[in-house]
Amino acid sequence: MNSDRTYPQLQLRIDLAPGVRFGPGKADLLEGIDTLGSIAGAGRLMRMSYKRAWELVGELNRCFDAPLVDASKGGSGGGGASLTPLGKKLLKSYRTMQAATQAAIGRELNLLQRRAGRGDAE
Repeated sequence: MNSDRTYPQLQLRIDLAPGVRFGPGKADLLEGIDTLGSIAGAGRLMRMSYKRAWELVGELNRCFDAPLVDASKGGSGGGGASLTPLGKKLLKSYRTMQAATQAAIGRELNLLQRRAGRGDAE
């Protein structure tokens, strides 16, 4: 997950359709689920409530033509979660787009950073 903040920082959010957005928060949640095997654990890692993490997973699973996360309910045997093949593919694609965007605008972004806070950054 992208927990170490460095500046300048680019946030890529993609509006796929009305009400269907995918960005860094959802990507980080998917990455946490993939790493930890737990929706609740990924939410905790992001300082997100259990309820919010599950809401986002439900939203992600409804917004695509197939689920991104496969979850089994807890109980005495414990639960778990994993990314589906589509979930893994979408996460990889998003991370590739992030890197490509950063590379494409890196020089201009650094210029903006050097000018930030001077009051004459236009």
